[in-house]
Formats: sequence, C-alpha cells, structure tokens
Amino acid sequence: MSMFQTSDRTKKYAEVLLDFMDAHVYPAEAVYEEQMREAGDPHFHPPVLEELKAEAKRRGLWNLFHPHPEWGPGLTNLEYAPLAEIMGRSPHLAPEATNCAAPDTGNMEVFTLFGTDEHKRRWLEPLLDGTIRSAFAMTEPAVASSDATNIQLRMERDGDEYVLNGRKWFASNAMHRNCKVLIVMGKTDPTAATHRQQSMMVVPIDAPGITVVRNLPVFGYADREGHAEIVFEDVRVPTEDVLAGEGEGFAISQARLGPGRIHHCMRAIGMAERSLELLCTRALSRETFGVPVAERSNIQDWIAEARIDIEKSRLLTLKAAWMMDEVGNKAARTEIAAIKVDAPNMALQIVDRAIQVHGGGGVTDDFPLASFWAHLRTLRLADGPDEVHKRAIAKQELRKYAGTSA
Repeated sequence: MSMFQTSDRTKKYAEVLLDFMDAHVYPAEAVYEEQMREAGDPHFHPPVLEELKAEAKRRGLWNLFHPHPEWGPGLTNLEYAPLAEIMGRSPHLAPEATNCAAPDTGNMEVFTLFGTDEHKRRWLEPLLDGTIRSAFAMTEPAVASSDATNIQLRMERDGDEYVLNGRKWFASNAMHRNCKVLIVMGKTDPTAATHRQQSMMVVPIDAPGITVVRNLPVFGYADREGHAEIVFEDVRVPTEDVLAGEGEGFAISQARLGPGRIHHCMRAIGMAERSLELLCTRALSRETFGVPVAERSNIQDWIAEARIDIEKSRLLTLKAAWMMDEVGNKAARTEIAAIKVDAPNMALQIVDRAIQVHGGGGVTDDFPLASFWAHLRTLRLADGPDEVHKRAIAKQELRKYAGTSA
C-alpha cells in the first residue's frame, strides 16, 4: 500500500468508528462528567464506559490496535493510525471504549511478544477482553528516568524468586478501579553492561509488599486512571515472571514504546482537529466590536496555520507508521522520534489558540480544551521528553557526516 493511500480495511473501520463517535461517544461525554461528579471519587469507574465498551464490541470496534490477527483485526501501523486519530477527538472515552487505551496497548503487546503461556492466560486474555486494566512501572522519582539506564529499583535473586525494593511514580493507570497487574522495570545486575542491567517482571498490583502511596495530579487534574506513586518493599516475584529473561528489560522497553508513540501522536492530531473545529465554530458564533471574530485577520491566520500544521504533522506520522511496517521500528527510529516531538507541540499551539478564542470559557471544564492542554503538555514528557528525542535525531544526522571536514 502506498504511504498516501487509505486501505479498504481502514476505510471500513473509520466509517463505523466515526458513526460510533457521533452516535455514542460525544453524547456520552456529558453523561460521563455527571457520573464522575455524582460519585465524588476521581477514580470512579462510571457505568457509561461499560455501556460504550459493549457498543464498541457489538460494532466490531475492539482491539483495533493489535497487529496480530489472533487478537484483533491485524491492522498495520499505517492502517491503525487514522483510527487512533479519530479516537483522540475524545481521549478520555474513545480509546478505553474500544480497548485501545494506553498503557494497556503497550502492555498487551509485551505480553504477546514476551509473555509465557501462563501470562497470556492470566493477564493477556482478560486485558484483550477489557475486563481488567494494567500499568507500566518504569519512571522513578529519585533519578532522571528519561535515561532508562538510571533506573534503580532493585531486583535481587533469592533462589527461585526475585526480591523487589524501590519506588516508582507516574505509573499511569495504576489508580484505575480495574487495574490488576503491573509490568515493572528494575535493575537485576548493576555490574552488567549498561543496557543489560535491567529486567522487566510481571507483578500483581495486590502482591504483598506493594503500597500505592498516592495519586499524582497533573496540572491539577486527578485523572481517572491515575498516575500512581508506588513503593515496593521486599516484593517477591517468581523467576517465571521475568519477561524474556534477565537483562532484557531495556530491549523490551524499546520494543514497547515504538507503536505506543505512533498511537499517542495520532491521538494528539485528533485533539488538534477537534480544537480547530471548536476554534472555528466559536469564532463564527461570537462578535466583538460589531464584527464576527472569524473575520479578524489574526484569527484567520491562526486557522490557516493550524490546517497547515495538522497536515504536516499527520503526513510525518503516517510516514513513520509506514516505515515501521516496511522496515521495522529500529530503522524508523528517527521518524518515530520526530513525530513524538512534533505532534504534541503542534497540537498544544492549536489548543492554546482555541482557548484564546473561547476567552474565559476556554480555561474552564465547560469545554475540553483545558484538559486537552494538560494532556498534551504532559505528553511532551511521557514516553521520553522532547530533549531525548531531539538528541537521538541529532546523533543520527551527525553520524552521516562523521569523518568529513568542512
């Protein structure tokens, strides 16, 4: 398939997904907010989400992200990307409603690629069914976790078990009422080569010695899925729960984060599209000094620039997805790094301008823009901060000219 063509499969799913968004997801947003307010619990699991999940399953909009036909429709990265964009227009409902939410998508792929038969039976199958959720515990408060080799949580061998001690935070999804399992990255051998010191293990969230200390608000938002700080004190993990073997943690983390970055970036583009839509409708409906806001030249510049920037970002993201399919994640690493920098920054500017056009309403929860902004600003840190990705791109560029002189 050419990079610039949409496959028939994607067209079919997009048509069904767009109708699902219009008929069910957008109307559910107000219901969701009301159910959350009535519960008075920021981590309450509202019934409307289970209703949306049932409807998505009925329509065949389930596990669309999963590349393996045994578990989902078997779409390529390029085929799935436009669907992730559509979901991004309602980021707190649509991805979970279709069982395509982070961090479960990455964790399901890890279980698929590296899990044992028991891991698949106990954790992967209920994750694929949407009956449980999961979290990924890598980031730590005491080290610069943008360099994954800094991770300090100790995993010490003791017979046929490992003993885990350390502290994690920003374990997204760990506060979700259905979260049952963690994939934990830690250090098994501090004396090994730098990229062989880390391992990943499968740990039930209710294992003895695990304490979920608190939820971490993000720009004042207590996200429903949560971002947990977790303490591990003498947590015992059987050796069979080491994923892919000791020392494979760093390699697994790289395999896990490639597709996830595509998903995040396409959802960011979806947020940008919805924000531009809100900007335009607001500008057309409001007047200042006797003239519609939409007729102001600076607003028209913002609209034109937003359209240009969205199209550029989408094309770069689709190119990255196409390369991942054609030559693999490693060969596409520069493109993946580039979109991870570009898409959130692009969307942030459009959201910011949409907020400006909405005036005071833009910073309230009467519109989705403030939460979009908080989510996108956080995304400039999640899955690696901008600076790490820029460093990787620069190193690739410099490598082309090493040994030459001006």
